[in-house]
Amino acid sequence: MPNTAADRQPVPKLVHVAVAVIIRNGRVLIARRPDHVHQGGLLEFPGGKVEPGETVQQALVREIAEETGLDVPLDSLEPVIGIRHDYGDKQVFLDVWKTTTANGEPEGREGQPIEWMSPHSLQNDDFPAANRPIIRALNLPGNLPITGAMTSWEDGFSGFASALPSLNRGLVVLRAPDLPINDYRQLAKAVLAESVGAEVGVLLHGGPELLSEFPEAAGVHLPWREAERLSERPVAANRLLGVSCHNADQLRQAERLGADYSVLGPVLPTASHPGEEAFGWNEFARLVSKAVIPVYGLGGLKPNHQAKARASGGQGIAGISFWWPSNV
Repeated sequence: MPNTAADRQPVPKLVHVAVAVIIRNGRVLIARRPDHVHQGGLLEFPGGKVEPGETVQQALVREIAEETGLDVPLDSLEPVIGIRHDYGDKQVFLDVWKTTTANGEPEGREGQPIEWMSPHSLQNDDFPAANRPIIRALNLPGNLPITGAMTSWEDGFSGFASALPSLNRGLVVLRAPDLPINDYRQLAKAVLAESVGAEVGVLLHGGPELLSEFPEAAGVHLPWREAERLSERPVAANRLLGVSCHNADQLRQAERLGADYSVLGPVLPTASHPGEEAFGWNEFARLVSKAVIPVYGLGGLKPNHQAKARASGGQGIAGISFWWPSNV
């Protein structure tokens, strides 16, 4: 069979772009793209193409100096996320790293306006589409606590209240699969009321319909049985959506649903799921390298694993044992 015109179309070259998230005093350095370039007029994080023979870290140090005049120590850069995106006319791989150590005062050396902005003020529509997962990653915590086993909603609430001070204004997944649904509702009501003063965001665990009952929740975390039956994002953009995943296909489904993050495991053996085979850090890193949303490692992980998860390209760690009281 002869090739069609579509068959003869050249495959767009993948452009490897190093992207810097430069943080100072809780704010992020943002530039505006010149009007005449691709995606002109939109905001962006500093960075540029990785040249032949360069590591991504070397490219970032060079690009940041050329664009802003800032001096970034090579060993201060930490991985954030890797994003593959097809714009149609070009395919890019955004290799995103962050630093809190940038010496000097920034200036737009290529004529671009630059400013320090709060991560919470960054809006998706102001950035190229490929940048949006970066914004998600910046606004998510490094640890994602999940509530553990409980015999009743009262016991669960007692455990949550005792552990609440350790959350430090983060997020928590309110998971209680063994409770009847009416008991879970009682637990959610009590936990949401208790969380207000602590400024902790509560993610309900289960179907997306829970948000219509509890609109004050930060969002919903879908177990895989819920996520696999959906074909589009089931919650509004101003609510967080998480998905539990165990392999590459499930990560792709989470991405199709427009999830803000996923948890992926088990990375290490875990007492809560003794029959599940752990896939280890190498497989975690491989799966995360293909993902375009922030991914938390799950399964047998403790706070001292957070650095390993970050070095593997993950957002951080998720789990029960590192925060949930053992006597609940």
